[in-house]
Amino acid sequence: MPANGNRPLKLQFGLINHEGRYLTAEAFGFKVNASAPSLKKKQIWTLEQDSQDTQVVYLRSHLGRYLASDKDGKVTCEADGHNSDCRFLIVAQSDGRWALQSEQHLRFFGGSRDYLSCFAQIITDAELWAVHLALHPQANLLSVARKRYAHLSMEDGEIAVDLNIPWGVAALLTLVYLDGKYCLKTCDGRFLSNDGKLLTESGRATLAFKDCEGKYLSPMGPTGTLRSGRCSKPGKDELFDLEESHPQVVLTAANGRYVSIRQGVSLAANQEDETDMETFQMEIDKETKKCTFRTSQGNYWALVAHGGIQSTATEVSANTMFAVEWFGHKVALKANNGKYICTKKNGQLLAVSDAIGDDEQLTLKLINRPMLILRGENGFICHHKNSNTLDASRSIYDIFTLQHSNGAYHIKGVDGRFWYVNSAGLVCSDGEAPEDFTLELLEHGRLAIRGKNGKYLRGDQGGTLKGDGLSLSSSALWEY
Repeated sequence: MPANGNRPLKLQFGLINHEGRYLTAEAFGFKVNASAPSLKKKQIWTLEQDSQDTQVVYLRSHLGRYLASDKDGKVTCEADGHNSDCRFLIVAQSDGRWALQSEQHLRFFGGSRDYLSCFAQIITDAELWAVHLALHPQANLLSVARKRYAHLSMEDGEIAVDLNIPWGVAALLTLVYLDGKYCLKTCDGRFLSNDGKLLTESGRATLAFKDCEGKYLSPMGPTGTLRSGRCSKPGKDELFDLEESHPQVVLTAANGRYVSIRQGVSLAANQEDETDMETFQMEIDKETKKCTFRTSQGNYWALVAHGGIQSTATEVSANTMFAVEWFGHKVALKANNGKYICTKKNGQLLAVSDAIGDDEQLTLKLINRPMLILRGENGFICHHKNSNTLDASRSIYDIFTLQHSNGAYHIKGVDGRFWYVNSAGLVCSDGEAPEDFTLELLEHGRLAIRGKNGKYLRGDQGGTLKGDGLSLSSSALWEY
């Protein structure tokens, strides 16, 4: 596992046939068809590799059942385990589409609408499937061969692959799906072209991993400049892992100074500028919802004797876990000794307080999501076609701009207008002036957003984004 402690993202995607329809697993009768015009829950498939033979894959539906084909080419999605009829081989085509071949029966899977089978002996257009990734499109990119992460190098005007830990906003890359292909977008909104240059708009040369001439993306030269190489067959140099990008934050104490490790291992709020030494990665435990804070050197904050907090731990333990309590624009952190962290007169941080006052509160600023893409339980947040409201159940996403403002955030659309909650409780996207929202990083990979009315933003049954949630529910949690 790489130094960042991240795991590669599970590959989840939709499969689009030659008629532009998505492969769908129906809840009733475990039937499959290719009738859906967009990517929703029933159209999401998870790729699992065989543990012995990595060429063999299994396709798991949203119901946890596996796609299978019998000797007569009949296709079902009922199997609840990896049996021999569920074994498929991916035959990748030069245009990026996949043919799926039954390993057992050597026939190809294809068709349209309700007429799907796995009986074709040769690949025609009807047996080809375009891949539409369903994972959250913002991630860190790890070169398997170099064991280094990609980041935007401003001074060289390129994406370099030379980071040991994906640190800061420059390491965040966004995958943009355009016409069945993917482009890589940097945190400043530019696209990578196949010669390694960064362009303000995506042209024909824009690529992701395999370009318009069939050459694969790889890191080149001493800094690992990301561009198309000479290879038209992928080897280890051309392999990348997409890893989830953890939130990275800057904390300001009641004295107006940044929490820092610049002065040594003991944490203190005594700095006036933000550098890597004042930036910490929050990694939230899936079970306990407690959080570790990681430094740019890869160490964790840890509770030590007499309530001291030091950045000395190299592994996660009970003393590196902190409970985060959210109070509008501020947070309080409770250490494993049951005490809150407070800022002393000299700026030192100590976990010695039983109650929360001004000295126990910190302002937390999320720094590595300047481009915000939000996905809820039913889909992505996107501008509504014909009104100023927002949809919360789309298979496509809009990229919003997140601006920090004294503990709160302003959210801006592509047209430069701001989000606000109107008197009917609807979230609108055509505000002339910014309105304050607060973010709460509550779960692993998910946050909640509150409007200035203190209520949570949630997706309602009709798929509209509303700012009227009284309590936290699954409809008010967003992957970001």
